[in-house]
Amino acid sequence: MKNVRSLLGFDTAREKYAYGEDPVAGHVSAQRIADAWVKTTCGYCSVGCGMSLGVRDGRVVTSRGNADHPVNHGKLCPKGLAEHYAIRAPGRATEPLIRRANGLQPLSWAEATGTMAAEFLRVQQTYGREAVSVLSTGQLVTEEFYTLGKLVQLGLGTRHYDGNTTLCMSTAVAGYKRSFGSDGPPGSYDDFTRADVIFLIGANIAENHPILCQHLDVNPNKTLIVADPRVTKTAMMADLYLPVKPRSDLALLNGIAHLLIRENLVNYEYIAAHTNDYEELCLHVQRYTPEYVSEITGLSRPTLYKVASLYGRAERAMIAWTMGVNHSSIGTETVNAINNLALLTGNIGRPGASPLSITGQCNAMGTREAGFTSGLPGYRKFESEKDRAEIAALWNVPVERIPAKRGLAYPDIIEAILAKKIRALWIIATNPIVSYPNVDVLRQALGNLDFLVVQDGFHPTPTSELAHMVLPAAIWGEKEGTYTNSERRVSKVNVAVAPPGDARSDFEIFLAVARELGCAEELFPGWTAPLDAFEEWRRVSAGRLCDYSGITYELLEEHGGIQWPYPSNCTSAPGDPRQLYGDGIFQTHDGRAQLICTEWKPFPDQPTESFPLVLNTGRTVEHWHTRTKTGAVPILQKMSPRAWLEMNPLDARKLSLRPHDHVDVISARGAVRRVELRITEIIGPGQIFMPFHFAEWNANNITQSEFDPISREPNYKQCAVRVEKSAVAKQ
Repeated sequence: MKNVRSLLGFDTAREKYAYGEDPVAGHVSAQRIADAWVKTTCGYCSVGCGMSLGVRDGRVVTSRGNADHPVNHGKLCPKGLAEHYAIRAPGRATEPLIRRANGLQPLSWAEATGTMAAEFLRVQQTYGREAVSVLSTGQLVTEEFYTLGKLVQLGLGTRHYDGNTTLCMSTAVAGYKRSFGSDGPPGSYDDFTRADVIFLIGANIAENHPILCQHLDVNPNKTLIVADPRVTKTAMMADLYLPVKPRSDLALLNGIAHLLIRENLVNYEYIAAHTNDYEELCLHVQRYTPEYVSEITGLSRPTLYKVASLYGRAERAMIAWTMGVNHSSIGTETVNAINNLALLTGNIGRPGASPLSITGQCNAMGTREAGFTSGLPGYRKFESEKDRAEIAALWNVPVERIPAKRGLAYPDIIEAILAKKIRALWIIATNPIVSYPNVDVLRQALGNLDFLVVQDGFHPTPTSELAHMVLPAAIWGEKEGTYTNSERRVSKVNVAVAPPGDARSDFEIFLAVARELGCAEELFPGWTAPLDAFEEWRRVSAGRLCDYSGITYELLEEHGGIQWPYPSNCTSAPGDPRQLYGDGIFQTHDGRAQLICTEWKPFPDQPTESFPLVLNTGRTVEHWHTRTKTGAVPILQKMSPRAWLEMNPLDARKLSLRPHDHVDVISARGAVRRVELRITEIIGPGQIFMPFHFAEWNANNITQSEFDPISREPNYKQCAVRVEKSAVAKQ
């Protein structure tokens, strides 16, 4: 009847388009007027925006920025504004499933966790304790990361536990550890507002972390330098744009160090008091002359002098970076070269002066601090006998149970599965069939498993379709805990609505598995809620660099976010910005930072006659990671419905290609078919760009199995390819 009225022109969709009055926003869609508001923190990127969810009749109907939150002051990006749609999007996982002869079939939670524990134990009894592995995410709350780490390392007793944060942030972690003795970004967003010079390297914040731009905007006196091979929206904001050749950033940084030293623009007093190996670094960077660096980077010698002068003469200089630096097989060394510049000039530990890694996921910092993957909780070291004894005493377990060495990193776990050394895998809140490089290798590996469990808020996903068991998890908006953002600010996450069907929070799932394994009372005595994990984590972090001991849920609700370190005896206001290393004392054996000699190397997959173009991958503001959530949100999907390929007009003419042609992108490893072509001068000749979000046009069909030897992060970028016009699609 409704369709008939529509055809006759009688149906004006009054209910859909009706308006009402919101007491805060005024005249808005009636569908978006809420009965109650729940404060929380955004669950997408690491910026950590405060927001409120509007609830009516048990459903979330709208999202709104929290004007009182110190990160975003009420503003949200397109993803945040539409985030409430993800909660009730189609494709939510609602019941446990197990693979039988006729496909994935429902079963009860008791059967699911019982079967899962039994299968893991069977594999361990047959092949050894470390034949079971876990791959996690950067999107759980810290309380869940802390619980999962104890469950995996002490309950299951396997060291082979890592997260997809290794695919985006492990180079920053490794670089900080090598330079400063510990992970932990030294600066804060406040530095953007105070710095004289801000140097962004491989960081397209205008699209990937857009709310950070408002922190730049309140600093009218800054000079903004942006280095990126592509003329991104961030590059368009720059006072000085550096169109560096792909993967030449390390040479650029060493060249700047060379000029700082040569032109006496270093802080000799700071170097003498707080660093090691200055003389070795001076000798090492002698070869990185302006002439040599100009040849590698494509930048002119006057430009190199200008950058070095601006940075070296600034009273307060800041360097920030993200995936453009991290996604590299020399990423860790590039981070060390960034840290070198900060140390050479004393631009660390002061307001407006820091080397700041901009983290990827909403709670990548939480897993780095508390997750028990690449280190013991509280930035403790596996290799330290003192640290192991301390954590064992805190947990009241024998010190022999604390691993003395980290387990395999993400790519090495995949290699171990290929070699059939790992036979069971638990994947939590990540979608590696889209996100892992050279995905055919991963598909082969997952096919070797005796038992694969995928725990996610959505099903089916390209990864969950391969599972032997699917566990339905609550997502953001349906569970409680904390996130820690890129500037170390801890913010509260709250429950707005119940999860759909039989879905449970990850915290509840972890406790249920622990009960089946028989370790719940030992590891989690009396735990019933995330607050129990948070209170223990406060005690475990006390006295450490990442000290949470003075932070409480009540303080977080009151102040909208608190930067660590915030010890229990802290005398400064909770909302004050905090720098690390203001006293010049670092987390090394002698308290001094390490200047590290790093060597530029060409990217591994160099262009050839068969593959003459260099592919760069990246993100777009409308989507998040593999689009499990954003692809199900109509407004975001309509804004960016499909992948595209950017190509310079010179290359397009050579290939006789026109705008909107469908093209195939082919590497030595595979192909992506029928990608829409955009011809634009924002990409340089010989280079192309493609977003990585789209499973239908999966860039990781063609990326390479090349990893940083220190951090184990993949070299997702600089991939040699060719582009061909697609065959006419069959009707």
